[in-house]
Amino acid sequence: MYRPVTASHKTFPLWVIILGVLGALAVLGVTIGLLVHFLAVEDKIYYYQGSFKVLNIPYDRNYERETSPESNYLSKILETKMADAFQNSNIYRQYISSQIITLVPDSNSVTANIWLVFKDPRSNKENTRRRIESILHQMLENQSESLTTDPRTLKLMEISKVDAKKIINNRCGRRPRMSATYDRIKGGSTAQKGEWPWQASLRVNGRHYCGASLIGARFLLTAAHCFQKTSNPRNLTISFGTEVTPPYMRHYVQEVIIHENYVKGEHHDDIAVVVLTEKVLFNNDVHRVCLPEATQIFPPGEGVVVTGWGALSHNGDSPMLLQKASVKIIDTNTCNAEEAYNGRIVDTMLCAGYMEGNIDACQGDSGGPLVHPNSRDIWYLVGIVSWGHECGQINKPGVYMRVTAYRDWIASKTGI
Repeated sequence: MYRPVTASHKTFPLWVIILGVLGALAVLGVTIGLLVHFLAVEDKIYYYQGSFKVLNIPYDRNYERETSPESNYLSKILETKMADAFQNSNIYRQYISSQIITLVPDSNSVTANIWLVFKDPRSNKENTRRRIESILHQMLENQSESLTTDPRTLKLMEISKVDAKKIINNRCGRRPRMSATYDRIKGGSTAQKGEWPWQASLRVNGRHYCGASLIGARFLLTAAHCFQKTSNPRNLTISFGTEVTPPYMRHYVQEVIIHENYVKGEHHDDIAVVVLTEKVLFNNDVHRVCLPEATQIFPPGEGVVVTGWGALSHNGDSPMLLQKASVKIIDTNTCNAEEAYNGRIVDTMLCAGYMEGNIDACQGDSGGPLVHPNSRDIWYLVGIVSWGHECGQINKPGVYMRVTAYRDWIASKTGI
């Protein structure tokens, strides 16, 4: 006879039931507490876009050009005013960054378009937004001797993280990702992801051959001597990122424009433009560096940074990760001394490194960027790695093409 299993009815003491209920309530309480913490207390990053007018400025279209002295001068004043206003306010702990993105000149004014970043709990977002607007309004009311601003023209709106990144990545020379300091390629150190977003690898038949600098959506600058083997676009590709392998965001080359006065085997006019078949889609890790004005001066002693995947020593091994090295611009007379380059450095070149040697660009860095940050921490392309005597030798610093000397030539080929 089959005897199916029958359910048994078991009773629990009252104290066990009470403990079970209390335990369930405790778990529920912790869950609700965590939700409240992450939804209301945990800081979130917020982005804002806005604008206001600066009055009594005669019309000058140079304010529209992001690298012009006029644009940088006014932007620096306004950025300092904003930073001071927020850092001296009661929301200074929430403040992260504020920047002038563009300036738009009018008949007797300039509209400043601004970009702000704050952190705050979700529960306090609206209150913080009102405080930001109030602080900006008060800043605009406090007129200075040099500027007259109109608080009535202030506009402010929250924007998404995606839109905020697009805005900043479409400007030249910004580094959304960066190390706290840039270190002192031979004698250098490994770059972080996105730290030098304009750095490119020029590849011949799929292998890294030279460095290059992204200056526009379809244009890069590099050294003319990088095309001694081949300038056939079908043999060339461009990639970005910090790893030389595998290539990141690979692009194909449409045309190579070598300076008309360059002579193979010589060092003068060692500059070329690479034109891509398609536009580069800028992101945090890949976007353009600023080009200096032709009149911009980078004096001896100025700190600059050279980056690349070149050999770590003369005829030595090449790194897989992008390297960076801090060097200094060297006076041309010093570089032309008899014990140095003995008069071979002309006005279209500049020397950077150290006369005592050690830290320098090396083989495979050719065509890569030498960059400098201005007072707003916007980076400019100062030089293009060109030549030198081995790597890091005493009295033999790296020699670069001076970008300011070729500014008009670059504009004639690229429109930038």
